[in-house]
Amino acid sequence: MSAERLLPRYTIEDYQDWKGDWELWNGFAIAMSPSPFGRHQTVLSRLHLALGVAIEKVDCLAEAIVELDWIVSDDTVVRPDLIVVCGDPPERHLHSPPGLAAEVLSESTKQNDLNFKRDLYASQGVATYLILDPDLNRLTRLQMNADGEYESTDHREQVTVQVCEDCQLPIDVAKLFR
Repeated sequence: MSAERLLPRYTIEDYQDWKGDWELWNGFAIAMSPSPFGRHQTVLSRLHLALGVAIEKVDCLAEAIVELDWIVSDDTVVRPDLIVVCGDPPERHLHSPPGLAAEVLSESTKQNDLNFKRDLYASQGVATYLILDPDLNRLTRLQMNADGEYESTDHREQVTVQVCEDCQLPIDVAKLFR
């Protein structure tokens, strides 16, 4: 008998009553602590600002939102570091895939971001997934291709990301890590 079958499985109803910071992955509770360190939060804040300014500049109907729960299914809830929602932002939680998801790597979440979340975001059709590595001053853009698979490119200076159908957003990557 595998250990996984012995672990308790949870649903969104359980999740909504929990205290503290958690995600729910296929019925398994994932603790989101300790909270991120300063460098992580600084890079995230700069990305949020850069995307917000770019969205306003191109007059796109989208919103960059930091740390909003995305209810993927009855047994999966994730909280990306940042999402871009096309159209009006949700009143409470997100219930459909965002136009863009971004994660800033930290030692405690790196493997989750590079594996589980990458696979989840791809399976849910998130067109653009940004992975920011503050240790290497690098942004990796994973862009969904016509076959539904991510194509990966690394950027250290400039990158343009597409969100929604018509929003091309330039990002000065070097400024994110200054």
